[in-house]
Amino acid sequence: MLAIEVLETPAKVLSQAQRENYFLNGYLGIPGLVDDAWLTRLRAVTAGYVDISRTLDHRSIGSDGVKDKRFDLEPDHTSAAPRIRRLNSPVDIDDEYWAFASEGPFVAIAQDLLGEDVKFHHSKLNFKWSGGGEEVRWHQDIQFWPHTDFSPLTIGVYLDDVDDSMGPMGVIPSSHKGTLYNQYSQDGQWVGPINAEDVGQIDGSEAARLTGPAGSVTVHNCCMVHGSLPNNSPKPRPLLLQTYSRADSYPISHIGANGVTGRLSGAVVGGDSGQSIVIEGRTVLGAPDWSRSGAPTIFGSQQDEV
Repeated sequence: MLAIEVLETPAKVLSQAQRENYFLNGYLGIPGLVDDAWLTRLRAVTAGYVDISRTLDHRSIGSDGVKDKRFDLEPDHTSAAPRIRRLNSPVDIDDEYWAFASEGPFVAIAQDLLGEDVKFHHSKLNFKWSGGGEEVRWHQDIQFWPHTDFSPLTIGVYLDDVDDSMGPMGVIPSSHKGTLYNQYSQDGQWVGPINAEDVGQIDGSEAARLTGPAGSVTVHNCCMVHGSLPNNSPKPRPLLLQTYSRADSYPISHIGANGVTGRLSGAVVGGDSGQSIVIEGRTVLGAPDWSRSGAPTIFGSQQDEV
């Protein structure tokens, strides 16, 4: 669905001006959109995982010697003073996070910007801990998990108040329409941020820093240049992020994180899957998604044995 077609459909949550601004500039910052009821639930479940992290060393290894892959911890993480970089794929480890991703206001936001039919792709909870929580250098997301179009967008919610000292999300307006940068080093190693040769093309003084009270929402397109400064405040800056795409947008397997984004990746959370995709101008109406149930044979299908 083209932007003009999306804008012609009735909005659910966003104003028409907000929708138009997203397509023009590639991002939105919406103060206080998520209500206290959801914030209370999200803070409670998050506090529980902070406590679990206290049982792990800085390598995310517990007393049993097993690495807990749910956590990415900073090198100086301790039981007494936890320092979490990220909770990986929270929707896969706790039903509260999935309830928010699939039933909360993010689905309607995604539909307002993508059209009625929307799929979930992945989730993460970035903490950016207090007292120097790490910088995230300028980068684009689409290189991490390429899709068959550029519809994917990421929606985040701040679980607490965020000001400029806390390393808020920073975006370069309208950069989603420009260059798709190289995120490999000169010697061909994947580094994640935009490489040193290209990053000089980005004027950081143009960045919009997305601050706001608890419940504020950030939205950015998958091609948006974005990043964040260190958190120099005395408080962590938890930002829960969920990525969605149009239902007819498909992750390209065996590139980047596609295939390891979690068991709920690809779940339709709004509208209908449709199972259609346009390839070289021709529409293919594909078979149902059998990734979880297993594919039947053509013999069984044609004999109604599915």
